[in-house]
Amino acid sequence: MTQSPLSAVLAGGGTAGHISPLLAIADAVRRERPDARIKVVGTSAGMETRLVPAAGYDLAVIDRVPMPRRPSGDLARLPARLARAVRQAGDILDEAGADVVVGVGGYVSTPVYLAARKRKVPIVVHEANARPGLANRVGARNAAVVGVAFEETKLPGARWVGMPMRREISQLDRAASRSSARAALGLEQDLPTLVVTGGSSGAASINAAVTAALPVLAAAGIQTLHVTGRGKAAADAEGKALTAPLYRQVEYVDGMEQAYAAADLLLARSGAGTVSEIAAVGLPAVLVPLPHGNGEQALNAAGLVQAGGALLVRDSLFTPEWITENVVPLLQDATALQRMAEASAARGIRDADAQMAAMILEAAERKEA
Repeated sequence: MTQSPLSAVLAGGGTAGHISPLLAIADAVRRERPDARIKVVGTSAGMETRLVPAAGYDLAVIDRVPMPRRPSGDLARLPARLARAVRQAGDILDEAGADVVVGVGGYVSTPVYLAARKRKVPIVVHEANARPGLANRVGARNAAVVGVAFEETKLPGARWVGMPMRREISQLDRAASRSSARAALGLEQDLPTLVVTGGSSGAASINAAVTAALPVLAAAGIQTLHVTGRGKAAADAEGKALTAPLYRQVEYVDGMEQAYAAADLLLARSGAGTVSEIAAVGLPAVLVPLPHGNGEQALNAAGLVQAGGALLVRDSLFTPEWITENVVPLLQDATALQRMAEASAARGIRDADAQMAAMILEAAERKEA
């Protein structure tokens, strides 16, 4: 087995849903091969411009080439734009002397996949969603190996490896961390605890239903931690930050592992990262998929819901009355919560980052053989 310095180019960006697993994969590769040279390819418009350098990795950018869904001027300009981005990606691969390309999807991945195929550089794909995106459908056609976060994901040759995530989450012991997490978040130690987070995309309906249900939750002795997201604080009728008995709101927490440890039940959207993380840590959940898009959030949640680890409710049906009828009795039933926690943990995968690193090294070594 070769131990020469590995050059890996990782492509993905735009949203945290792409960047977080990418960084977890990069960290796992570096643990296995500390001398590895890792470069990340993104665009100048995504969150990667901040998150990738902060994680200690070099970032190179190429043009963003969105794929128009209908006839337009952008569609007519697509071939030239894509060709330019492929050339830019090829220059990055050549400069890096890439042994392997790893893509996690998003606009940036398609040009990198095409440039790698032209140079016969092995391609490794990770798909985070139950319904794969266009870039990874393209990349999978020529990939040496494909890893998927969800068993239900349909891609050629896919291996179910789970979602790469930060080790602070994947290795979390919720029971051991509960007391310190609740203290850090300003919560009571011995009350049933609901943690609410809508993430950055479309939490308005969740926020409205939860804030309307706060009197019922408090009357039942349930404390609520509301992670609103930056600039999305829940407000009262006078526009001030909402206050209520047994209710605490924060814009963010310093690592979601704290919120997971503090919670008896999580209420959230069903993004791929959230679904995978709560399964990995064995946390019961109520999931409210985004009502728009291609329906991928409901698909992401389906396996966990079927296993008994989470409840799913459509956004249009998620009301204060639904909370009263479903969330309150659940939080008062420790046995039911324990069953859900066990069902969730049984489906959770905690070593996806290590599995992906092994696949990457294997693909690179086949190239060198």
